[in-house]
Amino acid sequence: MKRVSLVAVLAVVACGDDGTTSNSATQGQTTGVTTSPLPTTGTSVPTSSATELDSDAGTMGATGGQTTTGGATTGGQTTTTGDISATGAMTTTTGGVMTTGGSTSTGADTTTGDMTTGNCQPGDTDTMGDVVKSYLWVANSDEGSVSKVDTQAVVEVGRYRTGPLGGDYAENPSRTAVSYDGRFVVVHGRQSGRSTVVAANQEDCVDANGNGTIETSANKDDLRAWGTDECVVWSIVHPFNNDIGGGPRGTTWSPGVFNKDTCQFEHPVVWVGYLPPQAATAHFVRLDGASGALEETVVINNWVVGDTSWGPYGAALDKNLDVWFTGLRGELFRVNTGMNPATFDRWVPQNFLQMYGMTVDPDGDPWFGPNCGEITTFDPVNEQFIGVPGTDACHRGLAADKEGAIWVADNSQCGVWQVDHKTNTLIQFHPLNPCSTPVGVSTDDEGFVWVVDEGGWVWKIDPLNPMMKTMLMVTGDHYTYSDMTGGQIKSVIQPQ
Repeated sequence: MKRVSLVAVLAVVACGDDGTTSNSATQGQTTGVTTSPLPTTGTSVPTSSATELDSDAGTMGATGGQTTTGGATTGGQTTTTGDISATGAMTTTTGGVMTTGGSTSTGADTTTGDMTTGNCQPGDTDTMGDVVKSYLWVANSDEGSVSKVDTQAVVEVGRYRTGPLGGDYAENPSRTAVSYDGRFVVVHGRQSGRSTVVAANQEDCVDANGNGTIETSANKDDLRAWGTDECVVWSIVHPFNNDIGGGPRGTTWSPGVFNKDTCQFEHPVVWVGYLPPQAATAHFVRLDGASGALEETVVINNWVVGDTSWGPYGAALDKNLDVWFTGLRGELFRVNTGMNPATFDRWVPQNFLQMYGMTVDPDGDPWFGPNCGEITTFDPVNEQFIGVPGTDACHRGLAADKEGAIWVADNSQCGVWQVDHKTNTLIQFHPLNPCSTPVGVSTDDEGFVWVVDEGGWVWKIDPLNPMMKTMLMVTGDHYTYSDMTGGQIKSVIQPQ
């Protein structure tokens, strides 16, 4: 299929973050298996509460702004103090659909528990377990907002501000992650250093003005002023280094414990990484999913491998509730959340590997979409990085579907790769048309694959019949990826 003429130009320049070019475009990843040194380890220390106020605070939630003190100590362990402020609630696109054929609040993270309970099941399902509703959340980087897309109807049903700074990339939201039960999305502003949570369902919103009505976005054109949308339930600002490279990016949820009596998860947590003002240091923090309160800070010392100007870049949960995250041109980390305090392991790829997009498949293996190089996976047992032959390109985000395939956005040819995650071999490349700069990839509750193009096109693909594609136009610049639907976390955490 013929692509728009802009594709050839973008394929050359889209090899770095934030529209910059990568200095690695010609290096690539070596085919086959490469080994890495044994991991080194470190620990974190839980963080106590404090009362510093966020100057942008609203009327709901906890108070505070996150502050961090202290330096590195021997063995990778650092003591930190401070807390995070949760502010209260803050939250036009042209549409059109085209179809083409052919952890707990304190201590370590906990397990999800037994989720089998007759008619009481987690998530938005009916009594037969069929999906009732599912949403894709698309960050609108230029507007400082996030769009909610109904994945079944393929329509944008709401739009919410993610911070008070507004458009012109002042907030610059990018990474989004959805909770296991689909009830909440967290959105991170890489320019403002802000993390904001929006409720998907009105029953989880807060009637802040007490008028008996939830006042919230009703459609794609209903973008409300910051502080007035009652489905924006909390927002905090991290003590990052005030550089776009250090802003919050890599993120995932941990489900919490499923309560059979209430049919809800209790104490879900959010993990997010950023660079603090301290040089050569990265923070990966655990937040209370209900309030944004800081629960623990994992301090990564010697953040010196690769490009130190970028903080933790991607993150995903595995079936043990451990969190994997990456540096853009650096190391792979695993936060061992079952430890109290949490510890971490780290691996350095022997060959240059720009780990741009990342995910973890249902078997627990991390995957990376290098920009540029071969699609790569990591074998945690043998501690090996394995490249997929025939996939050398400039990649972005990626996701694993329910059929055992990895889907990876490709800016070089403007489309999406499909890879067998069992054999680490290429299945097929699928072009998209129209196409500009595909960035985000995610899978929804029903198993459909979603690809979000920075230029505004949002694609829904049937993995069993990839020729069947549905396209939705969502206005804005969508530099958005990570677990935009909650599909990644659901693929690794299954009901018992």
